[in-house]
Amino acid sequence: MSTPRYLGGQAVVEGVMMRGERSWAVAVRAPDGEIELAVHDASDWGQRWAKVPLVRGVVALAESLSLGFRALAWSADRQLPEEERLSSRAMGWTIAGALLFFTALFIVVPTFINAGIASALGVSGIAYHLAEGVIRLAIFLGYLALISLLPDIKRVFQYHGAEHKSIAAYERDAELTPESAQRFTTEHVRCGTNFLLTVMVITIVVYALVGRPDLFWLVTSRIVLLPVVAGLAYEVIRFAASRMDRRWVRTLMVPGLALQRLTTRQPSLDQLEVAIASLRAVLTPEQLAEVDARVPQRVPGPQPAFGSA
Repeated sequence: MSTPRYLGGQAVVEGVMMRGERSWAVAVRAPDGEIELAVHDASDWGQRWAKVPLVRGVVALAESLSLGFRALAWSADRQLPEEERLSSRAMGWTIAGALLFFTALFIVVPTFINAGIASALGVSGIAYHLAEGVIRLAIFLGYLALISLLPDIKRVFQYHGAEHKSIAAYERDAELTPESAQRFTTEHVRCGTNFLLTVMVITIVVYALVGRPDLFWLVTSRIVLLPVVAGLAYEVIRFAASRMDRRWVRTLMVPGLALQRLTTRQPSLDQLEVAIASLRAVLTPEQLAEVDARVPQRVPGPQPAFGSA
């Protein structure tokens, strides 16, 4: 078998987006029960920075956000009659609002809360930054727990699980069928949930270097340093993904994998069929030929998230 080709993806409305070497694709289950598929060429601008530590993480995140929002918009439109679909301008405002909401809730609000508590209790030094990190993490976990109760979000989380299982089957040399992919767990080390948890931890270290200036500059520093935090988090995940055979690395990744129990659900075979359709669409002809040549494997029970990833 050739060298593993790691894929990335994202759950969308009633479907999955996959990113391959040369293209990205979105597959959704339309209201009529058919699978709709859209395939696009992938830009290569991220490859220009692939060998530059920290910068490559920021570029990869920007590309992922761009593709993710485009895929999400397309998938949502497929569930609506044509006359009810959002315009490009309306979708742009929706995306801008989502980014502002994320920044406010997970970056700015914890800073304000911690500043107030610290002033009241006289907290300072490293304890100040640890407290802010704990508040940020608590808000993050609470947010995930609350949205996971919504029926529509539960379905997105099922497709998230389908994305993970399909990628795991591909990377572990298994047959690329719904039944084969179903044997794998819904956890994966390169998951965005794992990335976000890593971001939460790294903010404690990076933001501690700023000290405790006036509140205006404190909040500004949190926003300005986000690319640095994202770049460092990317390097940590990249390092861990290639060293999952080492016990200490697997131990460090356990909290992120455990958190995925909140953001993934067991998918149905129909949902796995959608994820696999998206995955197959981004494979090169050589990769697709290798996948189609695979033979069934007799592997009992769910397969772990640790492996070639």
